[in-house]
Amino acid sequence: MGNRYTIVDTIKKVSEVTFIPFTVGGGIRTTADMEKILQAGSDKVSINTAAVLNLDLIKEGAQNFGSQCIVVAVDSRKVNGVDKVFTHGGRKETDWTVRDWCKKVEELGAGEILLTSWDKDGTKSGFDCQQLAEITSEVSIPVIASGGGGTPQHLVDVLKEGK
Repeated sequence: MGNRYTIVDTIKKVSEVTFIPFTVGGGIRTTADMEKILQAGSDKVSINTAAVLNLDLIKEGAQNFGSQCIVVAVDSRKVNGVDKVFTHGGRKETDWTVRDWCKKVEELGAGEILLTSWDKDGTKSGFDCQQLAEITSEVSIPVIASGGGGTPQHLVDVLKEGK
């Protein structure tokens, strides 16, 4: 087999030519994974399924690398009118409501939340501003809106209505 190219190699190359902060997510299951990615040049790591399966991962990541490095990605879908947290790329429903999970990840030390509405994702019909406004009023850490943006007006709406 030839020389195997890894995600760490990609992160190193990107960090050499990019002078803006960037976040890497996907497949991060341990603080050792976080350390490799951060040492390779990423400014932050994003975790989702692993965080739901192991709450200590958020806490340990924040303690080891600082809250500013820990982004918890939250995949949301409405189930019977309730915003629920999903894992495994939006395929598996959890027992967590989005509201309770976002409050919990902040309590555990996350520095940011990446909130994706899977009901809106890919629709270009606008962000779920109601959900975003609820979450931003519940937590004091930054919330990144994802899912549904399609026009410049949607950016205005998410800032005003989604807060």
